[in-house]
Amino acid sequence: MRQTVELFADRAGERLDAFLARRLGERLTRSHAHKLIADGLVTLNDLPAKASHRLARGDRVVASLPPAETPALVAEAIPLHIVYQDDDVIVVDKPPGLTVHPGAGHPSGTLVNALLALCPELAEIKGTLRPGIVHRLDKDTSGLLAAAKNEAAQANLVRQLKDRQVHKAYLALVQGRLERPEGVIDAPIGRHPRRRQRMAIVEGGRQALTRYRVRECLRAEARREVYSLVEAEPLTGRTHQIRVHFASIGHPVVGDRLYGKASTLVGRQFLHAWRLGFRLPKGGGYREFESPLPADLEAALEALRRTAPG
Repeated sequence: MRQTVELFADRAGERLDAFLARRLGERLTRSHAHKLIADGLVTLNDLPAKASHRLARGDRVVASLPPAETPALVAEAIPLHIVYQDDDVIVVDKPPGLTVHPGAGHPSGTLVNALLALCPELAEIKGTLRPGIVHRLDKDTSGLLAAAKNEAAQANLVRQLKDRQVHKAYLALVQGRLERPEGVIDAPIGRHPRRRQRMAIVEGGRQALTRYRVRECLRAEARREVYSLVEAEPLTGRTHQIRVHFASIGHPVVGDRLYGKASTLVGRQFLHAWRLGFRLPKGGGYREFESPLPADLEAALEALRRTAPG
């Protein structure tokens, strides 16, 4: 069954298709919005309109959206490095390239599919495509991630995250030398107003805080470039937070194609979740786990150290 959505234009002069893609970016691309309009499934002030129509502030837009497709969750035998598990929680060291949960473009082959094979009890957590998932790592970010095995444990971990009782620390190689060896980046993050796949520092965005400390400064003489290896602790949990924050201060994460640029040093963003600590849902004892840098990131550092001036 189609869903009818009513929206009101909040900007003057924006194209109708662009407006729909911006406001419904989780469900529609601009090309999909264009097709909906062409198919007569969108009205503007109760009248048909063209995709190129420029909106006036307050215009009423009604769209009839197709039902969202819900992929079936299936268990898949995908190898995982298990760091810890008990009856309530499992901690894995996620490799780069593995998407955490099914979604658009990734109906299978995800961490959730792998966890279902290891922990069939996850299937009993109903009503979600992310059973057990309480926090995420980007596809090309490696490192530690905890998942709950049952609803009670999931609620417990979600509460710890909300109360900022889960301690997460990342290692990131960023471009340039930071002005201060340690500090806190405090800048609100929200969806990019035009590029919906990106996040950005935006007025009125959600509060975001990242504490950092420079661990090592590296200079590649041949490249005439300087890099900083930093420990970054996100005190809040916004999407792409570390990547957005360091890019916003002029020090993007090395290899980050979305917020920086590709790098010959490493084939992905140099970002690794190396430390994770929380209280176990049963018993409340605090546990902390660490993951060494994976081979590709360690090799990038060694390449820089070899070419650094003596």
